[in-house]
Amino acid sequence: MTRPVAVVTIAHGRHEHLARQLRSLAACTRRPDHVLDHVLVAMGDPELDSWHQREGVHVESMKADPDALPLAAARNLGANAAIDRGAETIVFLDVDCLPGPDLVDGYERAVARWPDTIWSGPVTYLPPGLTEDQLAQPQEIDDPHPARPAPAPGDVVHDAERDLFWSLSFALDRRAWLRSGGFCERYVGYGGEDTDFAHQAAHCGLRFGWVGDARAYHQHHPTQHPPVQHLDDILRNGAIFHERWGRWPMIGWLDAFERLGLVERSGGAWRRTHAPHDEGPPISVSAGRRPFFEPPVGIEPTT
Repeated sequence: MTRPVAVVTIAHGRHEHLARQLRSLAACTRRPDHVLDHVLVAMGDPELDSWHQREGVHVESMKADPDALPLAAARNLGANAAIDRGAETIVFLDVDCLPGPDLVDGYERAVARWPDTIWSGPVTYLPPGLTEDQLAQPQEIDDPHPARPAPAPGDVVHDAERDLFWSLSFALDRRAWLRSGGFCERYVGYGGEDTDFAHQAAHCGLRFGWVGDARAYHQHHPTQHPPVQHLDDILRNGAIFHERWGRWPMIGWLDAFERLGLVERSGGAWRRTHAPHDEGPPISVSAGRRPFFEPPVGIEPTT
């Protein structure tokens, strides 16, 4: 019998993405010895409350402002619910990510063997315009983002840089989660909470690694480059990170905002240069173009 595994997904909207994720999870966890639970945290989305009727889905509902989603608190709620339901391995998978066929097994094996490591997996950003048949077999379009490690299937990377951690796909042992203290719930909205979690976990003695088998595939949706729609969240959360860790995160994004004339440096901090207004339409991430990522220290932005 394998260790009980729970996949934690937090969601507000993106129902089609979530439905595809559930189908992909069902397809990659058909071993008779699998003990798999799926904890769905619905952030201010009553339509998701009924998803508990779907086989293998446990729904945790929380009140949330759609303009200030409590991503950190939602992940904590999902992980703690998973532990209460008996999970030994907790897999976090963002709602717009599809698991590769070996994602659950890959994470499960790595966590069982190295329980003091927080494991991440390579993520491919899928192009727009794919058919449902193509989305059902995303591993056929495997092309991991180059801003993060991408070990080959069957390989792992140990003692990875904590600043490379990302929260859209990762896994850890139940005891490692409890040891980490979870995500800092002062962060609300987009940006900073995952880098903070990595710093906190490292200070608790946890390590970081990458699993080649745990491949995920990010479903396309419109975004902005840089993420201007999240500017206020990034400024607020960046200030919290600076208070906690003595430096500003997301410098790549802040520099890009500065070039656009949207923010300015002020006394070692960052602030808006004007009140919010129309800052342009969303820019779709087209085929062949990867989304912008805040780079770790010493790594240039990726476009």
